[in-house]
Amino acid sequence: MQIFAVSSITAAKLYYSEFQKQMKADPTKRLNIALIYSYGANDEIPDELDGNLTEENPEDTSAMNQSDRDFLDAAIQDYNEMFHTNYSTDGDRFQSYYKDVSLRMKNKDLDLLIVVNMFLTGFDATTLNTLWVDKNLKMHGLLQAFSRTNRILNSIKAFGNIVCFRNLQKRVDSAISLFGDKNAGGIVVLKTFAEYYFGYTTSKGEVKKGYADMIAELTEDYPLSDPKIVGEQNQKDFITLFGSILRMRNLLSSFDEFEGKQILTDRDFQDYCGRYQDLREEWKNKHPETNKEDITDDVVFEIELLKQIEVNIDYILMLVQKYHDSHCDDKEVLISIQKAIDSSPDLRSKKALIENFIAGINDVDDIMTVWHEFVAEQREKELKQIIAEEKLKEEETRKMVARVFRDGEFKTSGTEIDRILPPVSRFGGGNRAEKKQCVIERFKVFFEKYFGI
Repeated sequence: MQIFAVSSITAAKLYYSEFQKQMKADPTKRLNIALIYSYGANDEIPDELDGNLTEENPEDTSAMNQSDRDFLDAAIQDYNEMFHTNYSTDGDRFQSYYKDVSLRMKNKDLDLLIVVNMFLTGFDATTLNTLWVDKNLKMHGLLQAFSRTNRILNSIKAFGNIVCFRNLQKRVDSAISLFGDKNAGGIVVLKTFAEYYFGYTTSKGEVKKGYADMIAELTEDYPLSDPKIVGEQNQKDFITLFGSILRMRNLLSSFDEFEGKQILTDRDFQDYCGRYQDLREEWKNKHPETNKEDITDDVVFEIELLKQIEVNIDYILMLVQKYHDSHCDDKEVLISIQKAIDSSPDLRSKKALIENFIAGINDVDDIMTVWHEFVAEQREKELKQIIAEEKLKEEETRKMVARVFRDGEFKTSGTEIDRILPPVSRFGGGNRAEKKQCVIERFKVFFEKYFGI
């Protein structure tokens, strides 16, 4: 989730229009973008004197001129169509819009929110990772705005990105000096690309490995030519090292200099991701009592980082189309599909589905349409099978499945599962808890297999 802070309502309107124009011209660039502002007082401040923030009032749009209000209403209508809501700039409905935007930011439903002053003070969301700034900021206003991104969330969001289209370095230094330790720049600002890439020594004399050293260790100690990593300690060491590489790649990706300097080819990196995934499944089987990323106290799998860089089903279908266009002769494409699936935490659960689809397609013009028809047919077939074999209540089960795929979450707590189970008398005794757990496990597999496609 990202916020784009601009200098004025006029600028906000121009940027929003340009985003809409670009997305209309190229639908593959489509993002969920929202726009919010409430009044134009900041337009009256000369841009060169701007810098302090005054939070706009989400309860009052009366000070807006008609042109600004009409434009915002049109943007809110885009939002309504996107999320099937019914907001506007009128009184309570604008308050509701403000609250809904806030909630959708925290839930990562929005990719980008364009603001003038709103959401730059007092708003906290751990999912907010980047603040784009085309606006003069200074002193406490600058620190307040920059602080929107500093909430640590997980291994993906270990820091916040600030991208400035204006030179604010002197103002940043002044603000840090006034409101904190003037020598604290290294605390609030990342180190240089070279330090993360080649390594560095801390002020206490501790040597920190760089990305290049980690990759050298990986390829030397765990070459891809060796088909398997033997021994529990060797596996632990690989898991730890590759997890560190994933975290470092995530950090380095915020630097433009990293482009083209990943060292590993895309194919080799996919192979290492696949090996990492194989070990995760192996370790989960060793510890079936847990389904956490922390398989044991000293073995942690950075699955969220893998998900961030994984390919999606559209990419796989593009490869399937390429394979089909070669009259199913290009076996190298099949290898690429296999590696992409094996390296992806989400696509692994869909592997059999994808392979069955590839094996069954003949002459088709529209792979995407045929794929969706295939998935719908297989999903319905499997759902009927689960209902029949587990003797579930069909109407209640279908309601639950519809809710699960709508919300994107399968909840095992509460009474929803109990409502779909058959009468107790069919269990022949006290096996209800066991039966319930069996149904839960089957629907977990079902959800992982069909969600997102």
